[in-house]
Amino acid sequence: QVRLVESGGGLVQAGDSLRLSCAASGLTFSSYTMGWFRRAPRKERDFVASITWSGGSTYYADSVKGRFTISRDNAKNTVYLQMNSLKPEDTAVYYCAAQPGGSSEGYIYWGQGTQVTASS
Repeated sequence: QVRLVESGGGLVQAGDSLRLSCAASGLTFSSYTMGWFRRAPRKERDFVASITWSGGSTYYADSVKGRFTISRDNAKNTVYLQMNSLKPEDTAVYYCAAQPGGSSEGYIYWGQGTQVTASS
């Protein structure tokens, strides 16, 4: 059974930092591209960042470039999202997701999400 468990969310002031973690189990973690997505209140779920299986390539939404950094530790089956200079508009539930490497299936496994709130 595949499980993705996010942690590290919370309530912070605008300008503060948070680091989210996503611990994966039940899958060959190093074979998956990992992504972070977020859903703000009354909005669609949006892509935030992704990282390929080796960590060699990363991709970011324009809204977080230069502020957020995605990384992974394949030995720990964990992907991270370092979020700096948080803004109120970053407030959302953040989800991690897994996509089979080299597949066109898209993200097939999802975590339950962790709330991030940045107050002004």
